[in-house]
Amino acid sequence: MLEFASSNWVIRALVLLLIFGVVAAVVLFVSSATSRRIQVVRELAALGGEGGAAQETLTRQRSEGAWARMVKRIEAAGFSLSDTAESEISKQLKAAGYISQSAPRVYTLVRLILIFALPGLWLVAAWLRPEPPTLWQLYVGSAVLMIMGAYLPNLFIRAKADRRRQEIVNGFPDSLDLMLVCVEAGLGLESSLDRVGRELATTHPRISEMLTETTLLMRAGASREDALRKLGDTAGVDEIKSFATLLIQSDKLGTSLATTLRVYSSEMREARRLRAEEKAHRLPVLLSIPLVVFMLPTMIGVIILPAIVMSIREVLPAMTGGS
Repeated sequence: MLEFASSNWVIRALVLLLIFGVVAAVVLFVSSATSRRIQVVRELAALGGEGGAAQETLTRQRSEGAWARMVKRIEAAGFSLSDTAESEISKQLKAAGYISQSAPRVYTLVRLILIFALPGLWLVAAWLRPEPPTLWQLYVGSAVLMIMGAYLPNLFIRAKADRRRQEIVNGFPDSLDLMLVCVEAGLGLESSLDRVGRELATTHPRISEMLTETTLLMRAGASREDALRKLGDTAGVDEIKSFATLLIQSDKLGTSLATTLRVYSSEMREARRLRAEEKAHRLPVLLSIPLVVFMLPTMIGVIILPAIVMSIREVLPAMTGGS
């Protein structure tokens, strides 16, 4: 059957047409989603200074709503997407910026799709080859792609969490300086968080989103302690957790908020400088690897090549008794 399908040009043309249709549908879906996103960005940009902070929130809510509806339809059909390690998955997703309640089930759905989609594409590609692979090759290739489909989302989430954590850590000293200026100008903690969140909407949108959410929690009636602890848990960064704890202690003990912000901002900037120096000191060690792998063999070859040529011309004939 496979030999007949691979040799018949009609069947191969139909399969290629089917693949083209799937790719065209995916491209159409992505282009329509991109156009809607661009339209939302333009509408929010016309609203004023708060458009940057609202942009990320609204677009994320729209995408999360689509995924949430898909998950609800699948679970309504009787297929459960809950995981035994859902708490750990939820923690990883929050560190990457996915704070929706349906994010763990969406993550499980994406993993299931990749587990079946990657081996399926491999089987289709192998079927369209002029010489079909052996059963062992199909089995090994499908198993490797299934493992990749199971672990690729995890790697993506970890990489995104690391990038998000790095962006927050690098931009947080700037927000502390702005907050210090607001506090010294006479604003309270809630007003300072709100003002800094609006000012950082363009330069540091992630920090702006967290500060804006904390401000909204305070305005909704939550206590300062609960709102600040929520800020530390949402960020998933040790520096911001320490900052939230420091603000809570300063609020309870009645110490100066400006002094607290000034000292902690100085410590954060010093830590950022030390991280930069650490990366700079690592460069010689990292550069030594390509130097040893690529340049050292070439230099050794250039140095000993004349001696090898001389040995072949003079020493070897003398050893063999030649002239």
